Amino acid sequence: MSGSLERLLERAMQVLDRLEAVLPKPLSSPEWDASIAWRYRKRSTGHGTLDPVRHVAGIRLGDLKEIEPQKEKIERNTQQFVAGKPANNVLLTGARGTGKSSLIKACLNEYAPHGLRLIEVDKADLVDLPDIVEVVAGRPEKFIVFCDDLSFEEGEPGYKALKSILDGSVAAATPNVLIYATSNRRHLLPEYMKENLTYTHTEDGEVHPGEVVEEKISLSERFGLWVSFYPFTQDEYLAIAAQWLSSFGVPPAAIEAARPEALVWALERGSRSGRVAYQFARDWAGRHPA
Repeated sequence: MSGSLERLLERAMQVLDRLEAVLPKPLSSPEWDASIAWRYRKRSTGHGTLDPVRHVAGIRLGDLKEIEPQKEKIERNTQQFVAGKPANNVLLTGARGTGKSSLIKACLNEYAPHGLRLIEVDKADLVDLPDIVEVVAGRPEKFIVFCDDLSFEEGEPGYKALKSILDGSVAAATPNVLIYATSNRRHLLPEYMKENLTYTHTEDGEVHPGEVVEEKISLSERFGLWVSFYPFTQDEYLAIAAQWLSSFGVPPAAIEAARPEALVWALERGSRSGRVAYQFARDWAGRHPA
């Protein structure tokens, strides 16, 4: 009888060990000295980890041209944050390829020596934001939680999680965490013509948005700083292409000679964005080694 009981207990322990292996574990602190940036990843078991980014993009603020007003706002806010002064969560919106994500990466490189760090979180994992904030809350560094190309469809769980962590949760925001998000949508959600019908008008002419519209703007307005980016003119596009060609060691005379090719490249791509200018410069510099 005792032998049967021992075998039963042994099998029960094996089952518990297997169950423990697949259950989600609390988010643990990574090796903070391994990098200046981390990427939050959710494993198939439901266990989240902060993986160090071994090769951080080396872009600098000086590399970014024709976005001086936007650069000044983001840099000022980041300086305040790193210095321990009040600063805002930031939403960067506008035309694609105009430097929104690059500007955040450049700020990281600029202020990493002063204690700035970055954690990239995908939209699908935003429901775990409270756990991430809890892990970094006691650290001396300042952390930017970076959400790139952020937009939501109706009913996605990450939408309400982000609203709560920005402003509305019973838990106070920690002073060493800010959220910087980029999006092509000003209000982060799709907007439809039929929603204009939910506006109401009073007798004195006042216009009040309906509940649908209020819900859609309620997330974006929780970002204290909005920074808008706009499509580049032809001259601005050429200036950006020249900047990147120069960074690849192309001499001024050759940069001037490359202008017609840069315009054709943009015409073929149907865009004069900073991303297209960078791609042209890489192609041209690769075909014309110094």
